[in-house]
Amino acid sequence: MTDELVQQLADEAEAGYDVATVRRRGGRRPLGSGPADVVPVRLDPELRAALTARADAEHTSASDVIRQALRAWLDVA
Repeated sequence: MTDELVQQLADEAEAGYDVATVRRRGGRRPLGSGPADVVPVRLDPELRAALTARADAEHTSASDVIRQALRAWLDVA
């Protein structure tokens, strides 16, 4: 990043942006019907290792494995 680019970006920001033309890019995809909550949980080392192994085997995240398990256990779609 050059000083010229920093100055150009600062000038653009100071001039203001047209909110109607700003588009949302990237970010996390929505989960379910509304905003998701973060629920901290403690796992013993063996359970954490099993979770990591399952996520790796399914090429997914630990969070996704936990959500799938909870949906199945709680019988929720």
